[in-house]
Amino acid sequence: MPVSGTLVVFAVILVLALVTAAKGIRTVPQGEVWTVERFGRFTHLLQPGLNFLIPYVDAIGRRMNVQEVVLDIPEQVVITRDNASVAVDGIVYYRVMDPAKAAYQVQDLQQALTAISMTNIRAVIGEMDLDQTLSSRERINSTLLVTLDGATEPWGVKVNRVEIRKIEPPENLIRAMNLQMTAERERRATVVRAEGAKSALVLEAEGRREAAFRDAEARERSAQAEAAATRMVAEAATGAGGDALRYFVAEKYVAAFQAIAASPSSRLVIVPMEAAGLAGGVSAALELLRDGPGGGMSPGHAPGQAPVPTSRQTSARSPLPGPIGFAAPGPGQPGTPPTGAAEVRSVPRTGAGPWTPG
Repeated sequence: MPVSGTLVVFAVILVLALVTAAKGIRTVPQGEVWTVERFGRFTHLLQPGLNFLIPYVDAIGRRMNVQEVVLDIPEQVVITRDNASVAVDGIVYYRVMDPAKAAYQVQDLQQALTAISMTNIRAVIGEMDLDQTLSSRERINSTLLVTLDGATEPWGVKVNRVEIRKIEPPENLIRAMNLQMTAERERRATVVRAEGAKSALVLEAEGRREAAFRDAEARERSAQAEAAATRMVAEAATGAGGDALRYFVAEKYVAAFQAIAASPSSRLVIVPMEAAGLAGGVSAALELLRDGPGGGMSPGHAPGQAPVPTSRQTSARSPLPGPIGFAAPGPGQPGTPPTGAAEVRSVPRTGAGPWTPG
């Protein structure tokens, strides 16, 4: 019996020592801070690591997480300023900065943060139109961050970020917004097409104006060139005398008449009565050629005498003093013009006097 009683007493003492050690020695994990209550009253905090308490006097109160915590804000229906209903939810990132305040200033920290976040989301979005709500998420987030951070400061909590995760209007409002967006895009496309047509017309008008300027400049330069050529001819005529000018005019006249007569589609060439003066111009031209070296005169002709045309020259022209006319005799007769030659008749000019080359 005495031996059994000693063992019982030793066992009780051992158990009591173990319980005392368990109550007096506590290990706090990293990222947490525990509060210590003595007879139900907060005394101090236990930091991460090994800590000692007074057994049976001190007790662990609250285990607070001092890491950054992500709090989900549940979805709720919010009415905007223009009476549009939208479904909104979000996320709040917070951290406990003062574990004692977080433990004893608010009963349920996460519930309190959720409630105050939902309330402020309704307040902020209720002051905005639907279009502003959909396009101003950053403004909503910054406003909520400032409001929640100030409201949770007495609780020893620091709100680091607030993010609105979803803003979803009802189905009928989404359909109306899609119709509005389609109409707006069509309007923009119409405006772009109209601006393109306007630019094309402006560019075309500018092109026509530039072409008109270039044409006018070309005509001006052509007129200047023609005036310069005329001035050079006039200067040459002044230096060489009137005979050179008459020769030049007679040459042009004969060339033009020859071109008209040589046309295969012409059977009748009408010249004015003053064409008889052509003979005088041609004679003057031949006179000039005769006076020059190798003037093309017949052999034995003396200077100063009237030119004696050869038979070939006689058939090529008709320097008659009167009106000029070539009749078409029958085939094979003398003087018959070659096949396809034009018939030349002279007609009187009306409203003008006789024309004399030079």
